[in-house]
Amino acid sequence: MALGGALLGILARYVVRGRSTQGSAVIPAIGTATASVVWVALTWLGWAWDGGWIWWASLGGAALASVVADILISRRRSAHDRRMLQTLSKTGVPKSA
Repeated sequence: MALGGALLGILARYVVRGRSTQGSAVIPAIGTATASVVWVALTWLGWAWDGGWIWWASLGGAALASVVADILISRRRSAHDRRMLQTLSKTGVPKSA
């Protein structure tokens, strides 16, 4: 299950825009963690591990979390970079001695 979440995270990293705004392992790690947590939670709730629905729910949750995290991280980082550029262009970069 964790491998499936990692693969979906890798897929989301290369399909969704903004890949340059985060580290290469962030989105796959989110996919892996989400798939694992959903799997364990559903197992505790009594879902059978050999049933199809637990697989669909775990992998669907991993895919959704990966895409949403990728979009949110990219937007936040881009906005922060724009603010930092404005700040630096107003104050200037200090010259070294």
